[in-house]
Amino acid sequence: MKKVAEYLKGNKNIIIIAALILILILAVALLNAGGGDESASGDGLRSQEELKLMKILSEIDGVGEAEVMITSDDGSVVGVVIVCEGANNIMVKSNVLNVVSTALNVDKNNIAVYAMN
Repeated sequence: MKKVAEYLKGNKNIIIIAALILILILAVALLNAGGGDESASGDGLRSQEELKLMKILSEIDGVGEAEVMITSDDGSVVGVVIVCEGANNIMVKSNVLNVVSTALNVDKNNIAVYAMN
């Protein structure tokens, strides 16, 4: 026990550095694990608005699977790109435009809807 106490006294700087590194590693791990705004699927690149819009669009008759990208500038939406299975149908495309425009309060001219492969 005396040897451990003597070692600790003689190497305080090493112990402090090791403790700081350990704290840094724990902080990074907690930040990565606790990103509460991310979806359950683990897709951290999608915003909550994009995920909600994808869910709503996929529920509309004829839309099918949908992918959404929202572009924002200083918190306001400046553009939206929608790629969905049913976009070849003019009525589906019109419904998608109306829903996205209403949900995000964005002009229809700033929304692009394309058919999915």
